[in-house]
Amino acid sequence: MDTSRAPYAPVRVTAELDVPLSRWLWLVKWILVIPHWIVLFFLWIAFFVVTVIAFFAVLFTERYPRGFFDFNLGVLRWFWRVSYYSYGALGTDRYPPFSLGPEPNYPAKLDIAYPERLSRSQVLVKWWLLAIPHYLVLAFFTGGMRADWWSGGLITLLALIAGFALAFNDRYPRDLFALIVGLNRWVLRVAAYASLMTDAYPPFRLDQGGTEPTADDVR
Repeated sequence: MDTSRAPYAPVRVTAELDVPLSRWLWLVKWILVIPHWIVLFFLWIAFFVVTVIAFFAVLFTERYPRGFFDFNLGVLRWFWRVSYYSYGALGTDRYPPFSLGPEPNYPAKLDIAYPERLSRSQVLVKWWLLAIPHYLVLAFFTGGMRADWWSGGLITLLALIAGFALAFNDRYPRDLFALIVGLNRWVLRVAAYASLMTDAYPPFRLDQGGTEPTADDVR
């Protein structure tokens, strides 16, 4: 097996740009996704509780309980799909499903390799101390540390620029799409690390495009 072409990171974020996209639907997506944000509000509360429980599980057993891992992965998947549909990317007009599952037919996908063992020592510091440099970067990307896309930031600004490009040119700029997905990929990698789902430290690297880089790509 040629491992050089395997995905490089345990957190894999992919996206496909739908063509064509509506020129004007993006103007009302903030209304259309309200039901999702209501559900996600409660899911994020559960995500936090599950992460706290997982913290103690890793501390004493070096294992992240698989059921808790799958739930938190599902919340991150849900969030990524809603963000991709709305003002985290505006990359599709397909309404996101109300689902914690992988949804292979949806154009925005997220997967995280389940770790058989996690470091007890890292679990004490990685979610706050080790992740601080990334939090500073993400504050610029998202306009703050809140888990939403309404707080402004570079990602939302770029997505709105893409929306205006759609309105006036009927075209989503491909280079802009690659950049937006790359920024979202960075955010989701840090989210997985900070929620203790991997010991792999997120790289300070902007991997642009709809597909994950391979080992060859980053050499």
